[in-house]
Amino acid sequence: MPSASKVGWAQLRVGMTAIAALSLTGVLVYLLTGTTGLFTKQVTLYTYLGDAAAVAVGAPVRVNGINAGNVKAVALSGETAKERVVRVEMAVNEDMLSRIPIDSLATVTAENLLGSKFMNIKRGDSAVTVKDGATIAAKASNELFEMMDSFFPLLTSAKVTLDKIDGIISQVESGKGNIGKLLYDEAIYARVDSILAEFQKTLTAVNSGKGTASKLLYDDALYNDIRSPIQRIDRMLAGLEDGKGTAGKLLKDPAIYDEVQKNLVLMRRVLEDLQAGKGTAGKVLKSDELHTQIVTLIRHIDTTVEKINSGQGTLGQLLVNAQLYESLNGTTRELNGLLKDFRANPKKFLSIKLGLF
Repeated sequence: MPSASKVGWAQLRVGMTAIAALSLTGVLVYLLTGTTGLFTKQVTLYTYLGDAAAVAVGAPVRVNGINAGNVKAVALSGETAKERVVRVEMAVNEDMLSRIPIDSLATVTAENLLGSKFMNIKRGDSAVTVKDGATIAAKASNELFEMMDSFFPLLTSAKVTLDKIDGIISQVESGKGNIGKLLYDEAIYARVDSILAEFQKTLTAVNSGKGTASKLLYDDALYNDIRSPIQRIDRMLAGLEDGKGTAGKLLKDPAIYDEVQKNLVLMRRVLEDLQAGKGTAGKVLKSDELHTQIVTLIRHIDTTVEKINSGQGTLGQLLVNAQLYESLNGTTRELNGLLKDFRANPKKFLSIKLGLF
């Protein structure tokens, strides 16, 4: 058995370890939950309120929103003045005193509409700062009420929207409107059920191999008919790739390519000759003398046509002289009559005379 001294020493070590662990846990909890450092020196400031407004011990104390300490105590002051019923004791970091003028104001502020409260010290303008144990004037905060007031329009709008949604749901439940009819109208339900039944029949027919759509899906012969032209096109493209046939030769035969190249060279030479004014076509395009002759010929033709239109010359008279036209027309009629008589009685115009010498 171990001796009593060894047992006592072991128990002492266990106890010391437990105490160290508890101390370390306490320090960690303080550092995680507190707003001040472990070795930060703090001083005490006071303020008086008409109502604690749910400010609890341990609530943050902030200077213009910057963490500066915690609420140390909240208790009734015992005074009769309405604005000094509650005394709030605040533990503030000592280095913050130089930043809190004596005319600063303490207010109860909320993080948000449903958030926790904290003491907020709004800095004044005085050059003199507070000392340890000083009392800071308090100001009733309307931020919470202002925040609630800002929510009223939103709540009103939400209520109107909810009322509309409730009205729509009521109409749907009573079978009104398209959605209500879709949900409660037996005729529409029967119609939709009939359509679904017909669709089911169609699917059954397709699955059983009936109809054109089913043949498109299941008939091997139709598949082969569709595949056959595709295979022919594939073979044709393969033939073109191999240089077979006229089209294939056009694509692959170097001789045809050379001939086309030669023809292009010849065409280029012909165009160059035309551009240089060589040959008959080139002279037509480039010769100024030939151009002058053509222009002169066109002018002569234009002059002749103008004379004809004005009735000059035989052709002009034929076009514009009505008397000459009537004379020619009468002569033509007489000639037609003479030809008719000749056809009807040629003996009248022909006589044969026989004589003996």
